[in-house]
Amino acid sequence: MTDTAPESPEVITEREPELPVGVGPWPGGADEWPADSRYDPELLAHGDRRNVIDRYRYWTMAAIVADLDEHRHPFHVAIENWQHDMNIGSIVRSANAFGAAEVHIIGKRRWNRRGAMVTDRYQHVRHHEDVAAFTAWAMDAGIPVLAIDNVDGSVPVDRADLPQRCVLLFGQEGPGLSPEAVAAADAVVEITQYGSTRSINASAAAAVVMYEWCRRWA
Repeated sequence: MTDTAPESPEVITEREPELPVGVGPWPGGADEWPADSRYDPELLAHGDRRNVIDRYRYWTMAAIVADLDEHRHPFHVAIENWQHDMNIGSIVRSANAFGAAEVHIIGKRRWNRRGAMVTDRYQHVRHHEDVAAFTAWAMDAGIPVLAIDNVDGSVPVDRADLPQRCVLLFGQEGPGLSPEAVAAADAVVEITQYGSTRSINASAAAAVVMYEWCRRWA
């Protein structure tokens, strides 16, 4: 007969209850609601569970967009959309977080919104049929295009010129930017890396460059 170790008693750890996101109904009755047209009666009555900063709690979507329009930064974000890349939504979410003036979708009109977490409702998004149409828009607007990709001739972002008014152009996860997009850009910028991987996630790269722009100009 062989000895067997006694079974360890099951350890049950008490978990903290999950708190609801956002805020509940406005304290007090309807007669105590703020007399301000920016506030949404439905949200005041039932609470605001949206992913918005405290400043915008209980505000209508239209009021939030109007206020953001007063503070948006002069940089734009453009994304090639040939493969329905799941990163596009995440890039739109970062564009909203960093206050981009506008997001431009190049290629397919439909794009994967899952990663956006509904931030596209607060962000201006424009569609361009192809790179040529996008480039024509940028030229008419007088906005230089900075392609973000680690290709030959690209300049590390920490040494690159990031104009205050510009459009940051990102490619697809994996293949990166199309040759046409790189050729159409006024400059090509890469993110300095220190490990073994050749590239980083497309949405992560977009967030890095947007933050670098904000660090210099915001």
